[in-house]
Amino acid sequence: MGKRLTQIATRTGDDGTTGLGDNTRVSKDHLRVHAMGDVDELNSHLGLLLCEELPADARELLVDIQHQLFNLGGELSIPGFELLQADAVAALDAALAHHNAQLPRLQEFILPAGNRAAAQAHVCRTVARRAERAVVALGAHEPLRETPRQYLNRLSDLMFVLARVFNRMNGGDDVYWKSERLKQAEAD
Repeated sequence: MGKRLTQIATRTGDDGTTGLGDNTRVSKDHLRVHAMGDVDELNSHLGLLLCEELPADARELLVDIQHQLFNLGGELSIPGFELLQADAVAALDAALAHHNAQLPRLQEFILPAGNRAAAQAHVCRTVARRAERAVVALGAHEPLRETPRQYLNRLSDLMFVLARVFNRMNGGDDVYWKSERLKQAEAD
């Protein structure tokens, strides 16, 4: 990795550019910077989620995800560098299978709501999708490995499942969309 920051306010970005980990400078509106920023924002939202009371296994998982997102950000900050490993995607697949197995089958769409932990998990889900879109956009213009894209895709799915898990803490449930189909089923 590149050098560690010793001074935060360098003023080198005052011209609208920022430095990458390989010491090149790019515009702050570069696709790579957008992707790095979205991953950073996602990690910050996960930090906020970790302020909530959560099951121990979910907390441990989310802390590991924060470290993996730092790996992803490091990879994005240095063109051609590989830091996020495929086993990180496999770990998300295993967590998805584990947590989803505890949940009832969905009968209807759910709203991004419920208790605060679940609502914050939904925010993480949507920011993960935005980060994924940013990585896809960057990959359309520069060569990127598939692991970062796969990780963000899987992470968004996991955050949806965790939101459902968190809504069930203390006897809660999902908040269902009141669709016409559901209204009809309730009327019958």
